Amino acid sequence: MDVAIRDESIRLGQFLKLANLVETGAEAKPVIADGLVLVNGEVETRRGRQLRVGDVVELKGQAARVSDQDTADDLPW
Repeated sequence: MDVAIRDESIRLGQFLKLANLVETGAEAKPVIADGLVLVNGEVETRRGRQLRVGDVVELKGQAARVSDQDTADDLPW
């Protein structure tokens, strides 16, 4: 799924919450520290990692791609 961001970049911990891959920001810290998060197919343990448009984040079999607000999502509404 594509998740739009407003700025040029977003921190990994913030993106996990925005993409609903974690319930709270506090939940992001341990899953990242435990090596459960992949960014572009590689394990990432830095919560402050800056993500940019096109980066793909995976957690527990779910994936979300960073997109900009201009990206069409092909949804009917």
